[in-house]
Amino acid sequence: MVRFFLVDDHAAVRRGLVDLLGDDPELRFVGEAGSVAEAMAKIPAAGPDVAVLDDRLPDGNGIELCRDLLSAMPDLRCMILATYASDAALLYAILAGGSGYVVKQVRGMELACAIKQVGAGRSLIDRREADAALGKLRRLGDGRDGRLGLSDRDRTLLDLLGAGLTNKQIAEKMLVPEDSVKTYVSRLLVRLGIARRLSRG
Repeated sequence: MVRFFLVDDHAAVRRGLVDLLGDDPELRFVGEAGSVAEAMAKIPAAGPDVAVLDDRLPDGNGIELCRDLLSAMPDLRCMILATYASDAALLYAILAGGSGYVVKQVRGMELACAIKQVGAGRSLIDRREADAALGKLRRLGDGRDGRLGLSDRDRTLLDLLGAGLTNKQIAEKMLVPEDSVKTYVSRLLVRLGIARRLSRG
């Protein structure tokens, strides 16, 4: 049985998703939250196998929430709950260290299947698609076209994020404190324009 936790700022969305999944005997709903702060307080106590995280929350975003959760709970698997299927949603999931993303309009059976796959340790992210998406970001960030002009540290961080490393693992590789990694990730999201997109709601 896969234990799952939902994080979305709309109670109606959470209720709808729980209702969709309620009849599946292989899934067990263990909790819900409407904000980053509430999720950080409740998820460790609930001990889910999978956390389904909205990409936009009133006090943060699903990317940073996922990264914080994975640093605190390395065995947890996260999925990003996106408004639309897009390259951006795929990038959000990759940068978060998540195992994939689902759209809010997903059918119950598809969502149940996705949660079970992630709970079993499989990723919903196609590696070829992920490499292509990260390649686009690297090309934008290499400075040759002047669009992003990422620093060497930014590019290293992007590579480590793309490899699925947690904040703690990145800190060890970069020889910096874990709190610094959180700051670097936040700044990288701003440089890439992702933080702005997530804050638009």
